[in-house]
Formats: sequence, structure tokens, C-alpha cells
Amino acid sequence: MSSAHPVITGVSLRQVDLPPKVVRTDAIQSFVTQETVLLTIRCSDGIEGTGYAYTIGTGGSSVVALLRDHLVPRLLGRDPVCIEAIWKDLFFHTHATAVGAITSLALCCVDTALWDWRARSQGLPLWKLLGGARSRVPLYTTEGGWLHLSPQELVEQALQAREQGFKGAKMKIGRPHVSEDVARLSAVRDAVGPGFDLMTDANQGLSRPEAVRRARAFDGLDLAWIEEPLPAEDVAGHCQLRQSTPIPVAVGESMYHPMQFREYLEQGACSIVQPDVARIGGITPWMKTAHLAETFDVPVCPHFLMELHVSLCAAVPNAPWVEYIPQLDDITLVGMQVEDGHAIASEDPGLGIAWDWDAIVARQCVFMEFKK
Repeated sequence: MSSAHPVITGVSLRQVDLPPKVVRTDAIQSFVTQETVLLTIRCSDGIEGTGYAYTIGTGGSSVVALLRDHLVPRLLGRDPVCIEAIWKDLFFHTHATAVGAITSLALCCVDTALWDWRARSQGLPLWKLLGGARSRVPLYTTEGGWLHLSPQELVEQALQAREQGFKGAKMKIGRPHVSEDVARLSAVRDAVGPGFDLMTDANQGLSRPEAVRRARAFDGLDLAWIEEPLPAEDVAGHCQLRQSTPIPVAVGESMYHPMQFREYLEQGACSIVQPDVARIGGITPWMKTAHLAETFDVPVCPHFLMELHVSLCAAVPNAPWVEYIPQLDDITLVGMQVEDGHAIASEDPGLGIAWDWDAIVARQCVFMEFKK
């Protein structure tokens, strides 16, 4: 390698649409397709870095447009070592559209590519570069708990998950009447017994009084948490819910900046934070949020993106779970390693994701190249 500072000499931008493997429904929406936006930086040291973000069916073209028109041109010629400076520059350059999902998703594509480059340039796996707290993290699965499934199907899939070594499973809640949610959860709890964790997720579908009512109805089921019970903007409502139930309250997948998490933590409005690395704007703000949560003695249990979150959870000491939802099997050569119900962080330099570039090229619906 040259002793001169490396610079970003080229950027490639792609979109690949991936259909979910199973039908995924919750209280407010269905998962239509995973619009996966991939960004690769090429640097003068000969090393590349690839980052990505996703949507669940809408907005992918908007993320691509924001990158194409406003962010990628500001990357060319930059020193990729200065990740913090680049993130701040791009964030303030898009201040008119921040804080929000589209801008954060675009920032994530850039930020994760930069961190991939940095880890590769140092010959380190991302989880060790960022802290190296441990090499394996317990897994819970969400693939068997969708809202359209019958109680019997939920039981069968929870038992199967336990047999496969998972330490817990998430179930969607928000059926028309509270009694339906109670019946579904009770059936699964009776089947799996007390040694298996059950998480619940309302996907922001409840009102304040209904959230309190359902949480009280769930007493005795030993739930690990109730996730997104209310709209993410309703901090006071989450405070009220926390004061009315012993069930831990989890929030974060619909929050787009560390300061939003700070507000929840300062006001005692949550028990668990769930930052999504794509929706919060990348690894840089994700790590800040995880460390912030640690100072409040609050665990971080990230949403989705297991192939990347395994490395982030392994980097910090306060991440007790990785959420199992396979996303990238169709465009990777090797899936996330799972052993005895744990996600195993990759020892390969970089993000730890083995991209299948032939599959990506064959599936891409958008491809652009930019050069200095």
C-alpha cells in the first residue's frame, strides 16, 4: 500500500429486489419485497467496501435517487478514513430531508460501505474493529410468528424453533380483540414451557388505552418484551405504558437518529432499544446509540438485518439478542453462521457478508457507476 492517504476513486450503486421466503404480515402492513440498495466504494489503495440498506416494498427508488443526485457526488475524492466527517457532511447536506427514513437509509449505504472498507484495510472483522465484546450472540426467531398464522401454526413453528436451538421466538400481536392475542400467546407458552423466551410485537398498531389493556391481559405469560406498542412519536404514551406493566417495553425500529433514542432513555419510556442499522443511518450512529443505551443499563436488541447486526451485537457488551430473519440468502455465497442457537460473528475482514456478485448482477434492476 502507498503511504499516501487513500481517496475514494469510484462508486457503484445497485438495487436488487428480493421477495420474502414466507408470507410476512403484522398489525399494520405486509412485507411485499425487500428493495436492497447496495453501494460499493473503490479506493486508491485498491480496496473496496460495500454497504447496503433496504425497504420492505416502497421507497427504494427514492433512496437510489438521493444517493445518485446528492450523496455519491460528495464522496468522490474523499479520504475514506474520515468516516465521522463524511457522515456529518452528508447529514447536514441533506438537512432539509432529515431526520427521516429515506435519508437515513441512504446514509446507511454510504456509512456501511466505509466501515467495510476500513475493516478490510486493517484486515479485521467488523466486530473486532468496533470493540470485540464476544464472538457469538443468542438468536430468537421472528419467521414463525406472523399475524395471519393460526394458533396451531404458531405452536408448531415455535416448537420447531426450539428444536432447532433458538432461545426464543417473536409473535405478532394486534388481532381485532384482545382475547385472540391472549389465546395465541397462551397456546404457545403452554407448548414451549417456561424456559423459552417469547417476544411480542404490535408494530405501532395499538392506542394508549388498548396497549395498557393488552399488556395487563398478558400478565402471567412471562413475555420478554412488548415491541412497538404505540406510534414511535408518542414518547409520553410509552412512559404511561411502562408505568402500568412489568412487561419490558421495546422501541426503536422506527427511529432515525440517536437523539430520538436519547429522548426515550432520558424519560424512562423504554426498557429495550432496537435500532435498525439501516434506518438509523449506518454503523456510526448505531454504535453511538448502543453505547448510549449502555450508560442507562438498557440492552440493545436490533431490528432485522441479522447478517450485519451479528457483527454489531458482537462488538458491544449490552446486546443480548440477534433477530433471526434471513434476508440475503439469494445474493450471498455463505449465510450467517448459526451454532447452538447463537449467531456467530464472521472472522473475515469487513462486514462479514460474502456477497454473490454473479447473483447480484443477474438480479439488479438498477446499476450506476461514478468515477472521480
